[in-house]
Formats: sequence, structure tokens, C-alpha cells
Amino acid sequence: MSPIKTQWTRLIRFVASETSRVHIGQPIDAGLDVGLAAHQGQVIKAYEIIGSALDPAAQVTKTVLTVRTLLAPLSNEEIKVVRCLGLNYSDHAEEAGLAKPAFPILFYKPLTSLIGPLATVIIPPAAQPPKEHLPDYEVELVIVIGKAAKDVSEADALDYVIGYTGANDISFRKHQMAVSQWGFSKSFDNTNPLGPCLVSSSIIADPQKVALKCTVNGETLQDGTTADQIFNVRQTVAFLSQGTTLEPGSIILTGTPKGVGFVKKPPVYLKNGDKMSVWLGNGIGTLVNSVEEEKSSKFVAKL
Repeated sequence: MSPIKTQWTRLIRFVASETSRVHIGQPIDAGLDVGLAAHQGQVIKAYEIIGSALDPAAQVTKTVLTVRTLLAPLSNEEIKVVRCLGLNYSDHAEEAGLAKPAFPILFYKPLTSLIGPLATVIIPPAAQPPKEHLPDYEVELVIVIGKAAKDVSEADALDYVIGYTGANDISFRKHQMAVSQWGFSKSFDNTNPLGPCLVSSSIIADPQKVALKCTVNGETLQDGTTADQIFNVRQTVAFLSQGTTLEPGSIILTGTPKGVGFVKKPPVYLKNGDKMSVWLGNGIGTLVNSVEEEKSSKFVAKL
């Protein structure tokens, strides 16, 4: 099996000023942190890409478009399944006082949890007040599968990856720690920023050499590297493909390094008005998102 080769190196999805329609494109400035530029209101220009983000034959054109609104690099229609690994960094397991898992800890998220750059993370009434429910940040590298993968070896695993992007896996610790299954606590609507750039796997040849950071209200709280993953990207793809087809468009969040809020003394938790930035190196860039506590009179179950 040969690696996936794309014409583009960094792909963004956006609404263009010229057309008011959604396009995909390659940023003209190869060194630009697109997410940070969008946050700062800078002008972002991109060469339009004709085709799908998941189609290696998609063509980079000479047509220049201006980004009006930066979106997540993949649409919800393109994403097949959102898989996530928990407790996948040695330093994070240590800070939480937990043993390293013998096997990858897998959970799933619904597509309704995903949002893009600059969108607002919503804390629902079911996870309020924040001081009790401890909403938490988690910077993560995201694997994007580009061709159907089933029963693949670790040696061949990266050949099925079309690219990598970033995420902020917002987690609600009270709900998470109450049960053994983490899906409910990590699946609320509009709580998982994704992006900003999808970087080709041809550019990130070694996904275990990606730096990643998270800041909240200007303070750096996480500062790690994917080298500390317990199950690396090759192992993750190979393990999850056992007896299961990872379809093109499947994404895999690969866990977070140390520095999460709920283990700090006193705990750090997200609340209304907070500003978060997660940054990943190798051209992925910065996801900037604010936090809002949803106001609602709807019934909240008391268990």
C-alpha cells in the first residue's frame, strides 16, 4: 500500500468574500497561522481547490479567494465517525494518578458536538454550574482517514491517513467521573472545536513530532508533544482497524498531554466569557474559541 498523495499541503474550508459560498483552498502564505490570523481579523487569501477534501485528486487552482469566515476543514457531511482516545499521554496519566492503559481507551462523539474556529463553546444547563461540573480543555492531534482501512498493520497504518488537524476536546468532569463510559460527558452540542488547517500527511511525515499547547485567558496550561503518546498514530490506526472498517472521512482524536484543569489544586474550570486557544505545530495552527454558559429554562434531569 502506498501513501496518499495530495496536490495540496494545507487545506482550509471557508466562506469566500467574493462568492458568499463555501469553498476549500490552500492558504497562499505557507507560513501563516490561519486560525490566529482569522481571530486577529487579518486578510487571508487562498488558492481555490476544486474537488473534495477527501479526494487526493482534488486540484489546487490559481483562482485566489478571500476568507470571510473560516470553518472547520471538514464538513459534518464529510465526517463519517468521530473516534476518540482517552488517557493516551504518559504525562497526563501520571498527573491524573492513573495507570497507563494496556489497550487504547475508545469513545465516540456525535457530529453535533463539532464546531469550527472562532465558534462559541456552549456549556449547557446539564453541565452547570461550572464550579460543580468542571468543564475542561484538552488540546489534541486529530487523524483524518483518507481511504478505507481494515485490519491494517502498524507498518502500513500511515498510508491510510490523508492528513492531520487539531481539536479541543471539551470535557465535563463531573459527568465523566460519575460513570465508566465517557461518551455522555464529551458529547454535548457545540463543545468540540476542530481545525483550523488540515495538513497533508506528506508534510507531517512523523506525527510523533507535533508540538501542542493550550492557553486559557492568555495563560499557557498545556505544553506538550505527541512524542509522549502511549499509543502512537501507527498503533492507533492499526488497533482501531481490527475487524472494523475506518471509512474515508473518519476522524480520530488522539488524546491530550498533561496540564488539564480538573487535576490542578484548586481545579481550573471553564466558565462564561473564557477565551481558549489550542495550537498545534507543523502547519496546523491555532483554534481560538470563547465559552458561553447557555441560558435556558428547560428541564434538566436530576439523577
